Amino acid sequence: MSKIKILLVDDHMMIRQGLKSFLEPELFEITAEANNGKEALQILEEKNIDVLVTDIMMPEMDGIELCAQVTADFPQLKTLALTMMNESHHIKKMLNAGAKGYILKDCTQDELRQAITKVNEGQNYYSSEVTNIIMEGLTPQPTPKKRLVTEVPLTKREKEILHLICKEYSNQEIAEQLFISARTVETHKRNVLEKTGCKNAAGLVLYSLERKLFDDL
Repeated sequence: MSKIKILLVDDHMMIRQGLKSFLEPELFEITAEANNGKEALQILEEKNIDVLVTDIMMPEMDGIELCAQVTADFPQLKTLALTMMNESHHIKKMLNAGAKGYILKDCTQDELRQAITKVNEGQNYYSSEVTNIIMEGLTPQPTPKKRLVTEVPLTKREKEILHLICKEYSNQEIAEQLFISARTVETHKRNVLEKTGCKNAAGLVLYSLERKLFDDL
């Protein structure tokens, strides 16, 4: 049986290294790696790939835009989303862009192998949590109540931190990017949560998307 040739796209090298350790070299071949969608498209012009495994939130070109471009230019290539983003709008966007599978980064070693194998065979594969979210989206939902929180304008620094949160940066990574301490980042993050009425990082991402705060999301 020939190995499944994989292009792994994620802007965090440690994530890529961890994923590679999950895959047996006798069954899977990590043919190439890329930090973002633009790099991935350049690689696809040069290498023969079976399955594209990609994150969503990345600089330069995100996974959704990459998937749509791959679907148009490389229709034979199968795309599997591997991400921490479990909100329905991300799932819908990836599936609409042509992804054959969608799993979360907290998946098991076996699930990652199974997902890649199924997608390579032309089947769809969604983790159980993703399947539940998709099914919930098909069920009529009551009209959500409008936020009761009076929104307070964010400061420039708070918007910078919110932008990086949406890009899946950790507190330490944000601190290094903005040359401030991780404790200061946490303080700003709490202020942003309070001002927006959001409960967690996922809520902040949705808040930013709803208001189109950033052009690259």
